[in-house]
Amino acid sequence: MQPDLELVHIRKGESFAAWTHGYPFRTVRWHYHPEFEIHLVVATSGRFYIGDHIGRFEPGQLIMTGPNLPQNWISEIEPDEVVPARSLVIQFSQEFIADSVAAMAEMEAIAPLLERSHRGLLFDMATSDAVRPLIQQLIEARGLKRLSLFWEILDVLATAPDPEVLASLSYELDLTNINESGINRAIAHLREHLTDDIDERNLAGLVGHSPSSFSRAFKRHTGTTLVRYKNQLRVDLACLALTTRPEVKIAEICYETGFSNLSNFNRHFQKLKGMSPSQFRATFAANGAFKAAE
Repeated sequence: MQPDLELVHIRKGESFAAWTHGYPFRTVRWHYHPEFEIHLVVATSGRFYIGDHIGRFEPGQLIMTGPNLPQNWISEIEPDEVVPARSLVIQFSQEFIADSVAAMAEMEAIAPLLERSHRGLLFDMATSDAVRPLIQQLIEARGLKRLSLFWEILDVLATAPDPEVLASLSYELDLTNINESGINRAIAHLREHLTDDIDERNLAGLVGHSPSSFSRAFKRHTGTTLVRYKNQLRVDLACLALTTRPEVKIAEICYETGFSNLSNFNRHFQKLKGMSPSQFRATFAANGAFKAAE
């Protein structure tokens, strides 16, 4: 089965993405992305897949993957159970890291780590324990503090005891058929212009499909309609803003993420997250993460 392309969202003004997600979640599927990823499981156990490697995971598992390496973590939970925070994730592009290495000679020290990560690296629990508080701080940090924590995390990984290499030497993802469909190009355009008024006709024209054929291909590829997919992405973007920008009012986030009115925003948020935006923010505030905006 061909993996789905995950479009990683790195916010304007930031060099990399750092976030947490629960389970179930939209990225929990057989997928790949062009970015490097550092993935730390903080809750649940189950089975994971990295390239052609299959294994068991428990809380504390720390893995780094390189570009375009298919992956998935499937938690074993009760039917209808929802886990609010399952994984801590950092994602960064090849361009960002290449530019950094070119600009700073000291960055050459992480080159072996980056190279080995193309097959997936599983770190020991001591390394996981050292990295976890750094990632938790990074998710909430701003400005230069984000960068200092990011480099500190990479330094810990680069100097860690030899991690286990996961995918076999012969494993290589064939992207030919994936790229030919044009659907991933349409999804990339949608992600880039997520807050704009884009419909199926626009995206179909972009990839040379008729609206009807594009609609069928999109649903086969994503398992849902364009409207639902777009609302899911916008709600995900709103969740990020609600948890990282407590000073911004919910109404502002509503319009920033592309919703036309607050009622529509609240309705879609409730449907997808099982609670209102204010309840979602209050949950994080109750955990002491921040003081929610009025």
